[in-house]
Amino acid sequence: MSYVYRMVNAVLAPTLAAEFGLSAGGLGLLSSMYFFSFALCQLPVGLAMDRFGPRRVNAALLLVAAAGGAWFANADTAAGAMAARALVGAGVSVALMSSLTAFVLWYPADRLATMNAVAFSVGMLGAMAVTVPLELLLRVWPWRDAFLLIVALTVAVSLVLWLWVPERRAQPRGKPFMEEIHELRQLIADPAFLRLAVCDLQTLWIATWLRDVAGYTPAEVARGLLAVNAAMIVGYLAFGRAADLLQRRGRSALPLLAAGVAVSSLSLGLLALGVKMLFLWCIFVAAGTAVVLGYAIVSRRYPRAMAGRANTAINVFAFVGMFTGQWGIGLVLDLWPQSARGYAAEAYPWALGMTLAVQLAGLAWLWSGRTLLESRSTVAA
Repeated sequence: MSYVYRMVNAVLAPTLAAEFGLSAGGLGLLSSMYFFSFALCQLPVGLAMDRFGPRRVNAALLLVAAAGGAWFANADTAAGAMAARALVGAGVSVALMSSLTAFVLWYPADRLATMNAVAFSVGMLGAMAVTVPLELLLRVWPWRDAFLLIVALTVAVSLVLWLWVPERRAQPRGKPFMEEIHELRQLIADPAFLRLAVCDLQTLWIATWLRDVAGYTPAEVARGLLAVNAAMIVGYLAFGRAADLLQRRGRSALPLLAAGVAVSSLSLGLLALGVKMLFLWCIFVAAGTAVVLGYAIVSRRYPRAMAGRANTAINVFAFVGMFTGQWGIGLVLDLWPQSARGYAAEAYPWALGMTLAVQLAGLAWLWSGRTLLESRSTVAA
């Protein structure tokens, strides 16, 4: 459900821009409000998961997401839609992280990367549901009614978590709250943690690139996004399985993570140079899924009782990057006058080039600290 909310604006973008009178920057801001509130909630929900367990926290916050989704479906102004999307982001802020935290509690260390990959892959099923299936549904339903269907599914998932999902805790009850805060401060100050945290990238603008640069119709855009999401599932599962095989042999997954980001950067560079191939977007996202190995690396580095804080802390940086990246790309696209089709095709190389420069800088900083990352943390030991 988190991925449904995250990706739904990729298909709805032209409709939302027309209905609310949004520029490219405004559309980027609307979509990135999800990431902004998501990032703000990460550290508090990490503390809550370690204290109360991932199941309860996730089930409660999904009801908040449903409330935000209902508001979004009924919004009549851009400001209202942005506030509603921010509430949705807060509501699903723990969805993925609760899964990754539960895996730390339930599974041995040499299965973490694979289980994390399964969680991300299942999430991509949500992303795929808002490509071709949503495009077909929008031919017969208004977008607001389709959004209310998503809200109903969110409530159903919350009920499943409350009624059927089992509980397991790693932290004894009654641990002082200030001690948890102190452990969180130590984690965030860890230089190795900071290097992992900055190495992440995703983009809303694949759909508009397919429309404005490659000349795809709406139906072709939906099919293109479906292919991109399928490539992400393949990437998640392949990198997760490979990382666990390395772990069982006593080897670090860090070179695998760096190689994935490097291949992703190469694909993005070719796209920035003007190569018009959907295949390159598939390679970009599939190779870029290597960044999720950072969650398993972090989880192995700290005690189980800190799993919630460790995973959500790294997610803060990822979502701040997504927020600024999506909004920033929109602002760059706005520097050129729009064409009859959409945003100016000549603006995309500059926007993608800016993104590439940031990604390469993050990769260089990550690799410069590889000896730190391969050592064991003493936080809370």
